[in-house]
Amino acid sequence: MTNTAREVLQRWEIRKSKKQKEDFRQWLCQQLREAGYTPQVEKSRGLWESNNVVAGDPDKAKTLLTAHYDTCAVLPFPNFITPRSLFWYLVYQILIVVVFFALVFVVTFLAILGAEFLLGDVDAAIVMGMVMGYVALIFGIWWMLDGKANRHTANDNTSGVMTLLETALALPQELRDEVCFVWFDNEERGLLGSGAFAKSHKGAKRSALVINFDCVSDGDSIQFFPSKKVKKTETIAALREAYTGTKEKTVEVVEGFGFYPSDQAAFTYGVGVCALKKSKFFGWYMDRIHTKRDTVLDEKNIDLLQEGTVRLVQWLANKEETHA
Repeated sequence: MTNTAREVLQRWEIRKSKKQKEDFRQWLCQQLREAGYTPQVEKSRGLWESNNVVAGDPDKAKTLLTAHYDTCAVLPFPNFITPRSLFWYLVYQILIVVVFFALVFVVTFLAILGAEFLLGDVDAAIVMGMVMGYVALIFGIWWMLDGKANRHTANDNTSGVMTLLETALALPQELRDEVCFVWFDNEERGLLGSGAFAKSHKGAKRSALVINFDCVSDGDSIQFFPSKKVKKTETIAALREAYTGTKEKTVEVVEGFGFYPSDQAAFTYGVGVCALKKSKFFGWYMDRIHTKRDTVLDEKNIDLLQEGTVRLVQWLANKEETHA
């Protein structure tokens, strides 16, 4: 791995506030320019402004290589994801919602008791309790979206940012017109950056192959989750040929049931890439992200993905020349 990519983890691990993201974008664009690219920052307006860093021509490239660079608020619980078990994924999400509303109820109940004791008026106490309950609800939602920045983002998604940068630096000059690199903003707020990008580049949304790297450094199984459209193309074989495992790392292109909630969902031919661990109870899973325990960055994963992506781009370029 290059020292340039390592610098992302060393200097730019927190990318949440407006200034943090702007400073990182300036540094990233400088590295890309020095490597021979002409990066641009595409802005989109909305409830939150999204600033996507784009290196290449998304309207001409057949392949988009993507990752989100924004980071999340630190939470007391991890975003536990089981991409090959919808049951456990829903159970965990429902559990979080139940606990969240239980805490809001407790705040409301205690506020009613306290107000009744102080005011001696039941009706006024109920109103006060309801107000405090709504305040707690709004505060909880705000905290998840805009709370204190997580200072540890090695896996989510510093690993994806580094993978994308490593690939851009390693890609031979003659292959650079084949792809477009995009670092998305505001994934953590609901895929806003990728959604805005897809809206602005409808051709890419409908026809480009999108390989999205998100949380790729904590786990020894690198798994690719292609959309239904991708599963019907030759790309499946290309992915298997391009990305090869090692004695320590396995690579799997999931053709059966599987889902991965990330930015590739905005595109017809999207492929989500992540690193997973396995449990006898939950099956394949991802943990630690969105907490202070997100500290694992395995450079071997990033090297494997960078080398495989260069092979994939070469394969796609050769295929296009053969069909020309």
